[in-house]
Amino acid sequence: MKVPLLAAMLLLSTISLDSAAVAASPGLHVDQFRAVYEAPKNPAHQGLYEQLKAARTLERLRQFLSFIRLPRVLTLKLAGCDGDDNAAYVPEDLTVTVCYEYLEAVRKIAPTTATPDGVTPDNAVRGPLFEVFLHEVGHALFDQLHIPILGREEDAADQFAAFTLVHLNEQTARDTVLGVGWMYAQEAKEATLSRSTLADVHDLAGQRFYNLLCIAYGAEPRLFADLVEKNYLPADRAEDCADEYGQVAYAIKTLMGRYVDVNTREQVFAQDWAGGRLRKRVGGDTPPH
Repeated sequence: MKVPLLAAMLLLSTISLDSAAVAASPGLHVDQFRAVYEAPKNPAHQGLYEQLKAARTLERLRQFLSFIRLPRVLTLKLAGCDGDDNAAYVPEDLTVTVCYEYLEAVRKIAPTTATPDGVTPDNAVRGPLFEVFLHEVGHALFDQLHIPILGREEDAADQFAAFTLVHLNEQTARDTVLGVGWMYAQEAKEATLSRSTLADVHDLAGQRFYNLLCIAYGAEPRLFADLVEKNYLPADRAEDCADEYGQVAYAIKTLMGRYVDVNTREQVFAQDWAGGRLRKRVGGDTPPH
């Protein structure tokens, strides 16, 4: 699996910043992320481990995240989890871990060839890999920076990840959103309603599917217009997606903006990253006249 520019997804670039407030924040520092690849416990994951490490997946992620000011070092880890296909942020360890088992499970439900809608086997794995790291980093930021959350934290982490995904270059944003959407759609087909699923802190897979598509369409209605045209995103939901995206964007700008170091961010954005330059604005960031 080819994994270019995993880190390009953390784009808090649309945030309006007060550089004086950032500089005055006590105990906050840039470059507070570290990368760890644990050797897999299951020999079947050895190839995946080698591919991710050779692509410097976590190092690239660390480099992009470097412009976020944090009070403590956060470790980004890929590891074997004794058969548990999971990903998690552990506050006690200050570690975000994505399990090789999680990626293996995602691979199993990926299409074997490109779909008519343009979902490739690569996108169907790379997209969820991008998204799950962002989701768990979102949890870590909420914790370390004491970000207020109105609603469920899992929903907020989903929104943070979706907001970031749509700020990639246009083609990568589209490929990634479609890849994550494919995963949720496949999971929704297998889902059954029970007390445990209804009580879970996460939304149902089908709900996460529509929430993701709505934020994507609200951010970039031109880029994702076909989602509505093909009725993947119902028209009655699509009508309010610009407002839904606007709420998420406003919350992130208001609550997280002061934790971005402007100078470091500009150094990161000045680099010529493969796949296209990072976008500071998307269509939904521009208020209507």
